[in-house]
Amino acid sequence: MEEQIKKIKQTSEKEIADAKDLKVLEDLRVKYLGKKGELTAVLRGMKDLTPEQRPVIGSLVNDVRDELEKQIKEKEAKLKEEELNKRIESEKIDITLPSTKTRRGSLHPVTRIIEDMEDLFVSMGYDVVQGPELETDEFCFERLNLPKGHPARDMQDSFYITDEYLLRTQTSAVQARTMLANTEKTPIRMITCGKTYRREDDATHSHQFNQIEGLVIDKKERNVSLADLKGTLEIFVRKIIGANLDLRFRPSYFPFTEPSYEVDVTCFKCGGKGCNLCKQTGWIEVLGAGIVHPNVLKMNGYNPDEYGGFAFGTGIDRLAMFRYGITDMRYLYTNDVRFLNQFDRKDEE
Repeated sequence: MEEQIKKIKQTSEKEIADAKDLKVLEDLRVKYLGKKGELTAVLRGMKDLTPEQRPVIGSLVNDVRDELEKQIKEKEAKLKEEELNKRIESEKIDITLPSTKTRRGSLHPVTRIIEDMEDLFVSMGYDVVQGPELETDEFCFERLNLPKGHPARDMQDSFYITDEYLLRTQTSAVQARTMLANTEKTPIRMITCGKTYRREDDATHSHQFNQIEGLVIDKKERNVSLADLKGTLEIFVRKIIGANLDLRFRPSYFPFTEPSYEVDVTCFKCGGKGCNLCKQTGWIEVLGAGIVHPNVLKMNGYNPDEYGGFAFGTGIDRLAMFRYGITDMRYLYTNDVRFLNQFDRKDEE
């Protein structure tokens, strides 16, 4: 039996040394060390040996097993290293070849405007506040001095979900929510940006668009006046749209402010000469503003004899049109990559 074991050792060592891949090596392991392997068969035949021979043969078989396991492990490591080197060589990349250019996106122009406006107003001490897009009739209209049946509601051709709930037509609803939430009546300086919805669709209007609203409320003794509003809007327009634009302030009507006025800027397309975009006037309206109406203060928890302030609002999409020279608002929502990927360059200019 000792001769048989020595022969198994000699043969197996040669086959392990000559193994060319991991599959052949695994087959050899099963052949000699598996449950039905040749060394296992030798152990099973030990029942026919004398008690004196069994420990000698058992020790010899264990020694051969340990040696073969060691050789198989070393051969396996060598084969794996050779296989890895072959893969590295075959998958090598020539870094001197020109690369495939990765298409890089850019921020949407509306997002750029929103971020710039928030940065500007935060630097002026304003808070950025958010509100729901699905709004109640109460906050969207009634608390802003627009009771049911008010003719100004007709201008906002709204998307109602139920008799009470609608997609908000203006972000002004967030102003009412902010005033009601301010139970301690501390000074309010806030802006809110977000989507609004109206049934409109032409070159300068869309059924979905973005608005920014601003609100300042304080005690009347601090004298928050129309002059403060005018100065704020001048900084806002010249910083966001352009320092070289001319501004025009003219009286107007809004149910939630009194007095109210609108701000126009020189048409960016014709430079004020008159064109189809500005309807031959040379001016384009950019925002509405005014002193907060006493009724709005009263309905939202403030005594109009003690508190006052101003509010303003404008369409963000239209500001993007002014800044980047976009002549049709609908371009902002077509998702044309050729249109959208140019704005990094435009901001650098």
